[in-house]
Amino acid sequence: MKKIKKGYILTSAAFSLNSNQLKYYLESNKKPEIGDVVYGEITHIGQHSNLENKSGRIHQIHNGTKAIFVFGNRYAPDYYEAFIPEHFTADIDLVARGGLIAQVITKNSNIKDPSRVSILGYVCDNNGEIINTLNNSLINPKKIEKNFPRSKMILVCGTSMNSGKSVAAASICWILTTLGYKVRGSKVTGTASLKDILHMNDAGAEYYSDFTYTGFPSTYMLSDEQILEVFNKLDLKYANNPQNYWVVEFADGINQRETEFLLKNPIVRDRIHRLVFCANDTFGAIGGIKYLNDFLDLKPDILSGICTSSPLYIKELQKVSDIPIFDSLNFEIDCIKGELL
Repeated sequence: MKKIKKGYILTSAAFSLNSNQLKYYLESNKKPEIGDVVYGEITHIGQHSNLENKSGRIHQIHNGTKAIFVFGNRYAPDYYEAFIPEHFTADIDLVARGGLIAQVITKNSNIKDPSRVSILGYVCDNNGEIINTLNNSLINPKKIEKNFPRSKMILVCGTSMNSGKSVAAASICWILTTLGYKVRGSKVTGTASLKDILHMNDAGAEYYSDFTYTGFPSTYMLSDEQILEVFNKLDLKYANNPQNYWVVEFADGINQRETEFLLKNPIVRDRIHRLVFCANDTFGAIGGIKYLNDFLDLKPDILSGICTSSPLYIKELQKVSDIPIFDSLNFEIDCIKGELL
């Protein structure tokens, strides 16, 4: 074992850990697993030129920058699809600025090749046991049975990443808070990044959380049991009071693996008070409505996202759908509160 020197960045992928746990690292050829924590240094600057720490601060990085990284899979159509390698490799791709590392399989043609990380060793405890974030959940509800009624869950999903979901979720938090309700905000799926839930907090969600609170650095390729565990833990922790609202975002599109599983699951479906669907353009919204109806037996209560910031897109939508439209960038509370409450 070797001692980890001060001056490293503790990334948001390792959110459930604290610096007191990160004292030693061990050189090992162990096969990496999701949640395995490593100490490494940047050796090449590619797409990601910064790292987000567990407080949300964005650090500029350079060749030689040392940080705590976490193995995990990534699904990001605008960036990469990346998987934990089958065998240990000392050089690995940085696939998200939250400190997630994996092996890139495909990348969007519009972005650069990934930044690279040299693994110095697995982070371990005083006994030489390798530390894994999955064993360090911050949320461990005492009860496993849910009491009903519960907080009203407003679920935000969409066509894809960057369709306006996070902005819509934050705006809904602000509206409900302004109306006098207590709000909690959660992001159940995705890749470690505190930005979205911090925006919910800025908008009035007193308590905010995501899957990293339960020890997962990302949710791509989790088992059905694991992804449902994340949802249930967050529900049991933050959504017990029936007087409150729980604003929840599912990452990526409605046909993405984990999002579609959750939307089909009766435990999740029974919790939906309002379903907000976000799209980039009119035909994305039309296709999404049809997919929700034909494959998931769901109908959105509200349409939002990037498309609803355009008056022309709104006109096109109103010709084919009577679902209420919410422009999350420019709205009057009185015009939307009836659909939310």
